[in-house]
Amino acid sequence: MSHSSDNEKGSVQEIEQVRIGDFVVEKVHDASQLKDVKVVENVQNAAFAAAVKQSNLSPWTARSFTLFCCMFISFLCSCANGYDGSLMTAINAMPYYQAKFNPGTLGSSTGLIFSIYTVGGIVGPWVAGPIADGRFGRRGGMFAGAIIICIGSAVIASSNTMHQFIGGRFLLGFGVSVLTTSAPSYCVEICPPQWRGRMTGFYNCGWFGGSIPAAAITLGTAKIKSDLSWRLPLIFQCGPSVVVIFAVWFLPESPRWLMAAGRDQEARDFLTKYHGSGNPNDPVVELEYIEFKENIAIDGADKRWWDYSELFKTHSARWRSFMVLLMGVFGQFSGNGLGYFNTEIYKAVGYGTQQQFDLNLANSITSAIGAGTGVALADRMPRRGALIWGTFASALMLAANAGFSAKWAEMPDDAKNLNIGRGAVAFYFLFNIVYSFAYTPLQALYPVEVLQTTTRAKGMAMYAVVVSLVGFINTYAGPIALANIGYKYVYIFVGWDLIESVLWYLFGVETVGRTLEELEDIFAAPNPVKESKRVHTVAVKKDGGVVVVGEF
Repeated sequence: MSHSSDNEKGSVQEIEQVRIGDFVVEKVHDASQLKDVKVVENVQNAAFAAAVKQSNLSPWTARSFTLFCCMFISFLCSCANGYDGSLMTAINAMPYYQAKFNPGTLGSSTGLIFSIYTVGGIVGPWVAGPIADGRFGRRGGMFAGAIIICIGSAVIASSNTMHQFIGGRFLLGFGVSVLTTSAPSYCVEICPPQWRGRMTGFYNCGWFGGSIPAAAITLGTAKIKSDLSWRLPLIFQCGPSVVVIFAVWFLPESPRWLMAAGRDQEARDFLTKYHGSGNPNDPVVELEYIEFKENIAIDGADKRWWDYSELFKTHSARWRSFMVLLMGVFGQFSGNGLGYFNTEIYKAVGYGTQQQFDLNLANSITSAIGAGTGVALADRMPRRGALIWGTFASALMLAANAGFSAKWAEMPDDAKNLNIGRGAVAFYFLFNIVYSFAYTPLQALYPVEVLQTTTRAKGMAMYAVVVSLVGFINTYAGPIALANIGYKYVYIFVGWDLIESVLWYLFGVETVGRTLEELEDIFAAPNPVKESKRVHTVAVKKDGGVVVVGEF
């Protein structure tokens, strides 16, 4: 460290220079004595904020375009999952599908067909983690998952028996779990830290990149007077995976995976090229590389396919895994599971078959707008606030939907007030918009950023298992509950969402504004929630320089 002083009106202001690699950060104790200060800001990580403000990374370069291509391929991996959400909702209402397999639109047979997809999702992650950690890295995991999805699509689209259809659903769920274990890990690990929220949040918007085309395709094929009405959408399900198969090996590998594999220079070269615009002395590159060296182990549990102990053996690891589990449960059981049965919800309040298909598409589009807004704010909006207030608002929207649905159910069939039914649908749409704003960007972003590099793939495998277990409850119990208690099923989610809001307030750890490696200091603290809310101050000078005020 070195020091300099600045005299003004007889006072002396000590400026301390702290060196991080070749990156120098100035630090003072009192911003009021600094000259030419443009603005004073509160930030989560002072060194990171200073590095970002002095970095010259631009989104308008060929190197950044390569990163966006990486993000897009990851996005397509998420599309494969989202496609299924709208697909089965629509296919389940098609007369030729019902005539072929006769499962009914609600009840246990439909629950089995829907939920077997999640059974595949429970089995798949146990091999997905080791694949993504192994010799072929994150790209190998995406490739393997895409291959399995293509096989599953071929099996289910050619089905002539219920058993074959169920087998295809299992393969699709298995493949998607492999794909979605590797893809978010890859996306978060290649992102420049200052773009992490938007890039990784955009990944999970692939749900709508799949669900909107699925809703549109089924809207069109529903008019076909043959089995092609349901077979064609199932064939198209493998579309995003085909692109992944042919493109993924042209992408650069994750620098964090490279570092964990002992390929330090390749990791440094990646950071220089893509995070520093070719400048090896870029402040963000310096900061990231030092944190890589300090925090990424080359002999971690990722080298032992059977070893999941690092997810739980330390205070920090247990807190990280707890956050993953919270998101895994809350992200799937906040009422969004009702989306598998959209057409039945619309039918229950008086909408005909064609209107059900139209509303299914419209719901996907409006939800995507909510998710896109959340993504745009992801690098500035606190995660805790979005989850606490977003979940609370979701409870209010569902409560209003249930209230209108109850009023509709009380009316005689020959005296229904259509405005009541429209009110129920409107609040259901609003629920999906609010939920998508709060959760869709964070469902992938939050778990991958709270996990360490050496546990990220296995942690995401654990996350996928939890998601699939909760999804099984949604997809198997959902149609049975709707068949037996109808709209009253929604009240369960109203109460549960209120509980979730409280739990996010008590236990949610803030991650915005920090590098992935710095989060170790947060989770290692005695009270990670309190530590994560602590802020630091930086002063931005008129010449663009940044001075840290107080402690880092």
